Amino acid sequence: MTHWWQSLLENIHPPQPVWAEKAAVRQASLVKPPGSLGRLETLAARIAAIQATETPQSRPRAIVVFCADHGICAEGVNAFPTRITHQHLHNFIGGGAAIAVLARLTGSELVICDVGIDADVLHLPGIRHSKVRRGTRNFAHEPAMTPEECAAALHAGYTTVSELRQRGIRAVAIGEMGIGNTTAAAAVTAALTGKPPELVTGRGSGLSPEGVAHKADVIRHALERHRLRPDAPYDILVNVGGLDLAAMCGAFLGCAAEGLVAVADGYVSTAAAAVAVALAPAAREFMVFGHCSAEPGHQVLLDLLGVTPLLQLDLCLGEASGAALAFSILDAACSLHVGMVTFAEAQMG
Repeated sequence: MTHWWQSLLENIHPPQPVWAEKAAVRQASLVKPPGSLGRLETLAARIAAIQATETPQSRPRAIVVFCADHGICAEGVNAFPTRITHQHLHNFIGGGAAIAVLARLTGSELVICDVGIDADVLHLPGIRHSKVRRGTRNFAHEPAMTPEECAAALHAGYTTVSELRQRGIRAVAIGEMGIGNTTAAAAVTAALTGKPPELVTGRGSGLSPEGVAHKADVIRHALERHRLRPDAPYDILVNVGGLDLAAMCGAFLGCAAEGLVAVADGYVSTAAAAVAVALAPAAREFMVFGHCSAEPGHQVLLDLLGVTPLLQLDLCLGEASGAALAFSILDAACSLHVGMVTFAEAQMG
């Protein structure tokens, strides 16, 4: 049986190289020494290719934060109680969360999407309600999701960005919020890369060294139980992922299918991006990586994908905060590409 997301994968193709070639020609003609704007030049060309245009734009844009709880928290792998996921929604709605501040600062639409919070939040305003179930199962003992639940979370992510595209959004920062999600990200990373859990497991929201060791041990035993293979990314997502990771994966795939710039955030977001690339390698060409977080597994994933992030600020907040900060770099790349004059226009040379 073919699932809807398998049909989506067939519609993901690399951007046409002609647009990047045109962008490179323009960059060579601008009033500056060749290559003097460094990675801003290649970033502008990347965005031009994604958008199939000679005038790349980073606006209008949106920040999407997928929220979910994780059953693995029952193993004591988190520094804060799981109720924080639900409670923090009020900070998003009230505008006091970091990402709400950054959304205002960067002029970005903020979309908060519940795909798996272990609480009834239907009464809360300003939230996109796409709950698949109330948190994942404890993957230390059983698969985190059924294949059908994982597909539903993928669909929630895909439809979110597809609707943004229909409203004219050109770039999307993709992030998450949920206690326990760095454990799922570390498990996904270890399964995808074959790296030992202790190399890809970090403090999350503030674990002690002993807590980190326990977290890695839980992941190790879970991976031994599930016997996952790097060449089976969907099985990895189903067994040790999270509803937020699956939704982000669907969002990354949706951006690739819809021709949107997808800005990845930190460790958890990049883990979802890595699964998306494993499912559809061409999806990587639509991604920009906002920053490298303080989580040790994040660099492992960036190396796996062969990418260099735009910023290095030692962030480990999540919420798409690093991706939102990277929007200013996209603004600069696009504005310089479109707004600078050429040597011919300036009658120089």
